Amino acid sequence: MKLFDAHCHLQDPRILSNVPQIIATAQSVGVAAFAVNGVSEKDWLQVKHMSQSYPSVIPSFGLHPWFVAERSPNWFNTLKQFFDSTPSAAVGEIGLDKGSHGRNVDFSDQVEVLKNQLQLAKTLNKPASVHCVRAFGELLEMMKSMGPFPAGVILHSYLGSAEMVPEFSKLGAYFSFSGFLMSLKANKAKKMLQMVPSDRILLETDAPDALPKSNIDSLFFVDGDPSLPEEPQGQSSTSSSASGTSLNDGSQVLTDASTLPKETLNHPANIHLVLDYVASMLEITKEELAELSYQNAVRVFSYEGSKVLHA
Repeated sequence: MKLFDAHCHLQDPRILSNVPQIIATAQSVGVAAFAVNGVSEKDWLQVKHMSQSYPSVIPSFGLHPWFVAERSPNWFNTLKQFFDSTPSAAVGEIGLDKGSHGRNVDFSDQVEVLKNQLQLAKTLNKPASVHCVRAFGELLEMMKSMGPFPAGVILHSYLGSAEMVPEFSKLGAYFSFSGFLMSLKANKAKKMLQMVPSDRILLETDAPDALPKSNIDSLFFVDGDPSLPEEPQGQSSTSSSASGTSLNDGSQVLTDASTLPKETLNHPANIHLVLDYVASMLEITKEELAELSYQNAVRVFSYEGSKVLHA
């Protein structure tokens, strides 16, 4: 099975030093490509360099809502220059956030920054990966006023309502699912997933965040993760087979991800667990979903200049 991680952050400082190992391990279990999303002016160059070093890395540049207040006066021109010099890049991560992180950033600023970036994505005819927390109504209205988006808008780690799926779909949205989906009640997740058109479904990890809620023995861990009390007896980034079922820190036995520290790092190889969960919710085989989601990702990332066109 080939899989395409439609949204991750391999440039994150928490895992950057492990990237060669992380990519090799994920590729060994079938992950063929990684859409790596920059979040601010501070990491766009790192994402660009990573894409030059790894054929499997699809770069994306964007200003994430959490970092809107830190933008420089020249941020938008800088962003456009990155696209000029990197034809293989998509747009992202951009978005709106009214959650615990986002409410510290002026919402009108978030709206202005998102509009500029969505318009740029339309102008460049590239897909945009969008973060949305507690602001789906506002996002939908903005997309209606600007849309449709024939190159695609990827609603990353989608946790919006089932009812909004058809409206977003009409505007060109794709729905990307990560381990965060497992935090929803199963009946709500199932109802929402069943509304997503089969040609609009993507899978992602959002690594190093969004660790799936799964048994320890099925998880891949990032080697040297400082949040873990000792090496987990699951699958490290250098191991392709589980060596046990629990992690014992001397006071408790940890048997699934819900008992791990919330800072535990996610590994892109854990996309298999997202695949398993979404396939079970949709009542289709893993193989069917892998093929479907891979082809959808290839389609959305096949814009002019994209690496996917030459893969």
